[in-house]
Amino acid sequence: MTISDKYNPRETEEKWYQYWLDHQYFHSEPDGRPPYTVVIPPPNVTGILHMGHMLNNTIQDVLVRRARMMGFNACWVPGTDHASIATEAKVVGKLKSEGVSKYDIGREKFLEHAWDWTHQYGGTILEQLKKLGCSCDWDRTRFTMEPKLSAQVIKSFVDLYNKGLIYRGYRMVNWDPEAKTNISDEEVIFKEQNGKLYYLKYKIEGSEDFIAVATTRPETIFGDTAVCVNPADERYFSLRGKKVVVPVVGRAVPVIEDDYVDIGFGTGALKITPAHDTNDYEIGQRHQLPMIDSIDNDGRLNHHAQHYAGKDRFEVRKLIVKELQEKNLLLKAEDYVNKVGTSERTGAVIEPKISQQWFLKMGDIAKPALDVVTNDEIKFHPEKFKNTYKYWMENIRDWNISRQLWWGQQIPAYYYGDGENDFVVAETVEEALELAKQKTGNSQLTTVNLKQDDDVLDTWFSSWLWPMSVFDGLLDPDNADIRYYYPTSDLVTGPDIIFFWVARMIMAGLEFRREIPFRNVYFTGIVRDKLRRKMSKSLGNSPDPLELIDQYGADSVRVGILLSSAAGNDLLFDEELMLQGRNFGTKIWNAFRLVQGWKQEEKPAGEAEKAAVTWFTEQLSAAVAEINIQFERFRISDALHQIYKLVWDDFCSWYLEAVKPNYGEAVSAEIYRTTIAFFEGLMKLLHPFMPFLTEEIWQNIRERKPEEALIVSQLDNVKTADLSVIRNFDAAREVVSGIRNYRQSKGISPKEAVELFTSAEGFANEAVICKLANVSGIHYAEKTDQPGFTFLVGAVEISIPFSEKLDLEEEKKKTEEEITYLKGFLKSVEKKLSNEKFMSGAPEKVVENERKKQKDAQDKIAILEAKLKTLS
Repeated sequence: MTISDKYNPRETEEKWYQYWLDHQYFHSEPDGRPPYTVVIPPPNVTGILHMGHMLNNTIQDVLVRRARMMGFNACWVPGTDHASIATEAKVVGKLKSEGVSKYDIGREKFLEHAWDWTHQYGGTILEQLKKLGCSCDWDRTRFTMEPKLSAQVIKSFVDLYNKGLIYRGYRMVNWDPEAKTNISDEEVIFKEQNGKLYYLKYKIEGSEDFIAVATTRPETIFGDTAVCVNPADERYFSLRGKKVVVPVVGRAVPVIEDDYVDIGFGTGALKITPAHDTNDYEIGQRHQLPMIDSIDNDGRLNHHAQHYAGKDRFEVRKLIVKELQEKNLLLKAEDYVNKVGTSERTGAVIEPKISQQWFLKMGDIAKPALDVVTNDEIKFHPEKFKNTYKYWMENIRDWNISRQLWWGQQIPAYYYGDGENDFVVAETVEEALELAKQKTGNSQLTTVNLKQDDDVLDTWFSSWLWPMSVFDGLLDPDNADIRYYYPTSDLVTGPDIIFFWVARMIMAGLEFRREIPFRNVYFTGIVRDKLRRKMSKSLGNSPDPLELIDQYGADSVRVGILLSSAAGNDLLFDEELMLQGRNFGTKIWNAFRLVQGWKQEEKPAGEAEKAAVTWFTEQLSAAVAEINIQFERFRISDALHQIYKLVWDDFCSWYLEAVKPNYGEAVSAEIYRTTIAFFEGLMKLLHPFMPFLTEEIWQNIRERKPEEALIVSQLDNVKTADLSVIRNFDAAREVVSGIRNYRQSKGISPKEAVELFTSAEGFANEAVICKLANVSGIHYAEKTDQPGFTFLVGAVEISIPFSEKLDLEEEKKKTEEEITYLKGFLKSVEKKLSNEKFMSGAPEKVVENERKKQKDAQDKIAILEAKLKTLS
């Protein structure tokens, strides 16, 4: 079969991906094989492929493809998340560009626009994953807002509410004024910002005396309801029981005492604004202070702000500072760097606000989820993330599950009156009506009397069900899919969502199915640039993955990104890695072309060829065993490094060199068949990492039926390697390398044959040494008076007689310099070994290592001194 001179990814990738799809190799149905199930961390429906997705999904594909080749029924479920905040922002922005507000068109019409947007743009990222080679079961693609998944979300809410785990209450929340919704603590990103610390005069009621209060947010003084000092602060003993006047506002508020106040910070006096600061809220609760909410949901001040009503909070900050200066109420302003909470989704500065929200009690459901990780029923890779998980789970707070948005699963609470508890919770409005009739005793109620809660559920409240909901496990807990595929096998995700998603999925699995949702969690690192900066659009340091695939090919990108991606460690991206991946592919392709170009002849194999076959058979077995261990430990990068070395160094650089025929000659047909079999074995090992190139080579080796495609071939069984064969061949490799180094250093042509003298009784793989190093003869236990180049292979001394062309004086000089260096080194080692303090305090292994250095130096000096005698 004729193959092209160069491997062209553009010609092969689309061809083989379509071939795999046409033959439904990715699709899974329950059968008699053991399942291997992976659910994709659903990317936002608004998203496009970025470097983090590429790393995460490449690792998943490697695991899935390998499981498929190990005989498992591999099922990789893809899908997308409806991403409430991000998607709503996109649709609001689109409508705004058309001069339309979502409030003008109402909820129902807005949702129509949201669905239209989702249908138009929502599948982009999944199509991009196909370019990467991801072998997802596309027939099983799910979306967190599709009817069946939404029904399961609502069902879980009702179930938890009926168990008394969900409640409604007023709490301090993180308000995003741009998205106009609250967000969780984990979605708040704290950033250092340069600001000011303003010192204001709070005059003592009925006096011109004042107390100085420092604040970074003077615009919040309209919500002040107290000034707080530490009860041990002697400076303020005289103010006990008194009131102070809030500047500009003119309202008198009490001076209160609380241990929370740090006497040494600022002036030791704090303004307390319970409605706009989390810590102030706690103090306000303890001292029963009123709450004045002076900032509206859009970040503008309201009627409590008097003449600043309707203005943005940051504009008011500038204006009120000016007014305080004019009224001599500002003592000073200092430069101040503080950490400001911002929204992960919109980047807006968070406004702490009191708001009525829905909460899920976490205490009871968190403990079993902590236990299954602590006892390794679910294993974390790397294990270090267990401590991170443990800390969060032991300090967990109730989960705020409501969001003030329209895009998402609407909370199934139905109100029939104005009272605090005039509501019922049900899966449908019809069920809600029956519950409301029972609760009120009013049989005349109709659905017209019911109003559903305006809020939607936090996006994570749908994705925490993902391993179950993709198999409709909450709608039909005993269906064939959920029984077969759940619990899933492995989860691959980033450590940044260990709380958002991983912890909550474990809780949900144990709560709703009394089973763990997965057995292993593999945490990838974060992709960073060479300066260790996190990749982002704003920094302009994130390459387009599709452009990289177009330039280098998907296989090269996959190999490049995985070569430097140890589990849980950040990946420092360098485009040179893609080039390394491409060079690796080129090496494999050229090796295949080399073998395919050999002429064959039915003749006995030579001794060198037979020795190489024996060695590589064992080397391959040893490598496969090591690769399996690496996969068991989720050391995906290490497994790839092992395969890389096996293919590039062992197979291409040594095996093929040892068996290839001389120019113009034919290779033994037996050796050719064995070499092709080796090639097939290597393609199987490499396929999960480089699926396109390996399938192309596999199909070019010979014609294959669809059921013989590489993607569904079975990995070879592991055999115990004969390590003595490997050690003997490694020794021969050292001899060959020593001779090659000698030739290179002395400028001797590889075509010029050399003789070899050795102190050994016998030497394994003599034929390999002679062929690869062009050795005319190996002489055992012989001495020669002719000067020569000498080196050690283990304890065996190897000597090559110098050619007549060699400059003996120059060689003597180099040898003397080397002896001088080694004697200095030996002296330093012996000094350490004669040091009683070192010998008594150092670990035994360290002392043993120093003794080995001493012995090696002594042996080398003896050889070099003998060499010097022959040179003289």
